[in-house]
Amino acid sequence: MDDKAAVDLSVTIGPLELKNPVIAASGTFGYGLEYQSIVDLNLLGAIVVKGTSLAPKDGNPPPRIVETLSGMLNAIGLANIGVQAFIEEKLPLLRDLDTKIIVNIYGQRVEEYGELAAALKGVDGVDALEVNISCPNVDCGGMAFGTDPRISREVTRKVLEKTDKPVIVKLTPNVTDIRPIAMAVEEAGAHAISLINTLRGMAIDIETRRPVLANITGGLSGPAIKPVALHMVYQAAKAVNIPVIGGGGIADHRDALEFLIAGARAIEVGTTNFANPRATIDIMEGLRGFCSAQGISSIKEIIGSLKTG
Repeated sequence: MDDKAAVDLSVTIGPLELKNPVIAASGTFGYGLEYQSIVDLNLLGAIVVKGTSLAPKDGNPPPRIVETLSGMLNAIGLANIGVQAFIEEKLPLLRDLDTKIIVNIYGQRVEEYGELAAALKGVDGVDALEVNISCPNVDCGGMAFGTDPRISREVTRKVLEKTDKPVIVKLTPNVTDIRPIAMAVEEAGAHAISLINTLRGMAIDIETRRPVLANITGGLSGPAIKPVALHMVYQAAKAVNIPVIGGGGIADHRDALEFLIAGARAIEVGTTNFANPRATIDIMEGLRGFCSAQGISSIKEIIGSLKTG
């Protein structure tokens, strides 16, 4: 038998059982279907679909993407077709895949999160919800939900009240300390957390002296943010007992291994999909090859194995 084939890459995220820890991140993989001519989607641990709202949303005006050194800024504005169109048009095609489908949801009010969870309750083919709490909070004067432990807890509880799916809460890095937020959503009953979302940033055209993005600011992602993301995942994994999904600047299997060693039980692959559409598969194969070369029979032996003493 091939030694690589003998490596067990399976992991559990609360009630979810994934065949491997590689997850395609929301917003960078469309609905997954856009990649199916390039990537065998059945090989992935999971796919997180585009951020989904109650009603269709056009997003921000262009320009809304700009490259930066070792990364990119985006101000897409969470454009999507809305939850009903997702259920009717996209989900029937995703149900045929042999991988977990996670729906990323976001709202502008706490109640909207509950309504979205209710709309997806009992829907066949949806394996879990990823709750984006990095959105502007209208109820709190425009502050992002995820910067306040109390509101983060409230959103998590509202979703859990209305759903029959495992709930993963995606945390914003735009806070002084990630740990109180992580502990608040764990206390509320979240099955897992994922982090990090993008860091806030901007770019300026020096010729016109105007912001490059029409929205002025955007979210920074890509390899530039990996050290920040890795540190926050390390902090969160020590602060909570629920599984942590790590992401932020992962470009290859070595990056992925750093997050797993730091305590993440799975990883999300985002911006690098634009540079290498097969990145998810390359990372999965790289993890299998590394374990085989090291004589490691299960990826679980790597998770949380950081030595600091």
